[in-house]
Amino acid sequence: MFDMAIETLQPVLERQRQSFQHDMYPSLSLRLDRLNRIGRLLEENRQALCDVVSRDFGHRSQHETVQLEIAPLMGALRHTRSHLRKWMKPERRARSIEFLQLANWVQYQPLGVIGIMVPWNYPLLLALGPLIDILAAGNRAIIKPSELLPETSALLSKLIERYFTSEEVAVVQGGVEIASAFSALPFDHLIFTGSTAVGRKVMASAAANLTPLTLELGGKSPVLIAPDYPIADAARDIAFGKLMNAGQTCIAPDYVLVEKAKLGDLASALISQAEAFYPRQVGTQHAGPQHAGQEQYSSLVGARAHERLVKGIEECRARGAKLITADIAMPTQGRVIAPTLVIDPPADCLLMEEEIFGPVLPLIPYEDFDSALKFVRDRPRPLALYIFTGNRATEKKTLSNTISGNVTINGTLLHIAQNDLPFGGIGPSGMGAYHGHEGFKRFSHARGIAKVRLFNPARLAMPPYGRMAQFLARFMMRG
Repeated sequence: MFDMAIETLQPVLERQRQSFQHDMYPSLSLRLDRLNRIGRLLEENRQALCDVVSRDFGHRSQHETVQLEIAPLMGALRHTRSHLRKWMKPERRARSIEFLQLANWVQYQPLGVIGIMVPWNYPLLLALGPLIDILAAGNRAIIKPSELLPETSALLSKLIERYFTSEEVAVVQGGVEIASAFSALPFDHLIFTGSTAVGRKVMASAAANLTPLTLELGGKSPVLIAPDYPIADAARDIAFGKLMNAGQTCIAPDYVLVEKAKLGDLASALISQAEAFYPRQVGTQHAGPQHAGQEQYSSLVGARAHERLVKGIEECRARGAKLITADIAMPTQGRVIAPTLVIDPPADCLLMEEEIFGPVLPLIPYEDFDSALKFVRDRPRPLALYIFTGNRATEKKTLSNTISGNVTINGTLLHIAQNDLPFGGIGPSGMGAYHGHEGFKRFSHARGIAKVRLFNPARLAMPPYGRMAQFLARFMMRG
C-alpha cells in the first residue's frame, strides 16, 4: 500500500478548504451530481470491489459484501436523493410574542472539510456511507481507509480519484503514523469508526483544534430473550446477526441472556441454525445449487484478531466453561474460527470484558428477567440492544430500564438498515448519530437567522429608559 508523507496531509486539507470557500453553499443539482457519482462508482466497479475485499479478508463471500455494504449504500443514496431538496430548505421557526415583527428560520449550512476515518470490517459501507451524508450536506471530504486492507484501500483511492476531483473528495493512505497525523488535522468535523480505545486517542488528538467529532465505537451489544419468546425463532435471528461477516460487526450480538431453564434449548437451536446457514453439503434446503457453505462463511482479518479470539476461547476452556462448536463448511483461505458458544463464562474473562468481534457467543442464564435487565444496566452502555419478546409490557419495561445507542426488537441488525433512523452510540459506544436526515444535520451547522421586517421592537427598550422600557420589562417577566 502506498503511504503518503505526513507533510502532504495539510496541503490536501488546504486545497479542499480553499475550494470550499469559493462555493460555500453548493446547489441541489451539484450535490445530487456528487451523490450520483457515488452510485456509478459502486455500480460500475461492484465485482472489482468484492474481489479486493475478499482477498484482503483472506476470504469474504461476495454475497456478504453486496448484501452488507453495496446494497445498503445504494439504498441510502436513493433515500437521500429523494429527500435532499426538502432537507435543504430553510426551516421556519416560531417567533416570541414580544418579537412578532421578526421572521425566524434555520439555514442548514455546510461545515466545510470533513475527515472520515474508516475501519477494516466494513471498508466500503463505513467510507461511503458517511460520505453520502457529508456530500448531501454540501461539504468536502478526505477519507483515511484502514491500512489492514491494502488492496481495498488502493482501489478505493483509485476510484475516488476517477469519479471526483481532489477538491471534492480525496483519499489518504498509510499506517498508524498517518492515521495519528490525520486525526490531528484541523478539520471542520471528523468522523471515526473503530474501537473505544482508539476512539479515545482520536478524541485527544482532535481536542487540540477543538474539532467536532462523531465517534462510532462499539462495545458489548447484549441480546435479551424474554421468557415468552420462542427459542427457535430467536436463535435464527441471533445466529444471522452474529455470523454475518464472521461476527466482525460493531453491532453484532455480543452475548445472550436467556432464562436458565431454556439455556440448553437455545444452545442446540443456535448450533443447528449455524450448521443450516453454512452446510457442508451443496443442494440442501439452505444451500443454493452453485454455492457451498465454504464459499459463504468469512474469515477473520489478520493474525492478531485470530490469536485474540483463540486466546479468549482457551481461557474459558481452562476455567471450566462449556464450549460448543458448530460443524460447518469453512473456507480454505484465510484465518477461520467456527461458530462457538461459550456457556456461562466467568464474568472477568476476556470474552466478557472486551468486545468479541468474531463468531464466538457467550450464553448467560438468568433466574428472572429483572436480573437480566440489571446485568445489562451494570455494564457500559452498548451500541446496540436486542430484545426478543411478544409482550408489549416486557418490551416497554426493557426500553424504560436500559440505555443503548439503538435497539432492534425481535430481530438483529435491522435498525442500521433503516435509512430514516439515526445510527450512533452513547457513552463508551460513541457520540453523535448520522444516517439519513440525521446525517444531513450532523454534517451541517444549524444557523439560526432572525430578520427584522417592518419595525425593530428592540428600539422600544433602548436607553434612556422610560415608561415604555419599564412596561416592556414587566411584560417580558410575566409568569
